[in-house]
Amino acid sequence: MPAHAAGDLLVAPTRIVLDGQRGTEVILNNIGSETATYRVSLELRRMTAEGKLKDVSAEEANQVELAAKEMIRYAPRRVTLPPNQPQAIRLGIRPPQDLPDGEYRAHLLFRAIPKAKAVTELESTSGGFTIALTPIYGVTIPVIIRQGNLQATAGIANARVETSGNGQAFAFDLSRTGDRSTYGEIRVRKQGESEPILVARGIAIYPEVERRKVTLPVPADIAAKLKGAISVEYYEPDNAGGGLITKSQIVLR
Repeated sequence: MPAHAAGDLLVAPTRIVLDGQRGTEVILNNIGSETATYRVSLELRRMTAEGKLKDVSAEEANQVELAAKEMIRYAPRRVTLPPNQPQAIRLGIRPPQDLPDGEYRAHLLFRAIPKAKAVTELESTSGGFTIALTPIYGVTIPVIIRQGNLQATAGIANARVETSGNGQAFAFDLSRTGDRSTYGEIRVRKQGESEPILVARGIAIYPEVERRKVTLPVPADIAAKLKGAISVEYYEPDNAGGGLITKSQIVLR
């Protein structure tokens, strides 16, 4: 299964889609050398036109987002994992009988709980204060509920190579129509070549946006190849059939 890793926490799978009464599991694994504790919570996040996910507070949430958070059940909500010890988080849904057709989504957050440090471990400053900087790692995965026979189509446009202070990137606009999200893999090919010169997995566009920007950082040698006639292809993941969602033929100058 595809997995996310942050700090010493490995999470698989990276995306959950539920379209019935059956539940599923998410597997956590502590790949570090010390025992660690993690808190599990359900968050609301909304996609922006730049493809980022921003946090949504309870006051800002709409009815679809609140319904998603209300339906999803999960346990346990706190786990302590010894090194290389997996733990399953059970997931299920309780949709109301009158649930309207549509796609509902919340995000499951797995966040490390830092260990308390003794005073002798803290660093003293010249002013007599003590400062301890402890990074808190977290992994987030979407949990999607689909009600009804939902459809979506996608389109790719305005492909270009961009240059910024962080280097070069291949960018394009990904559009969506329909009543559900799309998710898959981008493959960029030069005309006449069978192997892609660029592959990017885990590209989604959620129902709250009709169009988003996709930006894929590329090294200089790949950027140099992104000229002339190319095709940009968007495929479903293998576990969803691996079919072509959309394809665009583009000439880059």
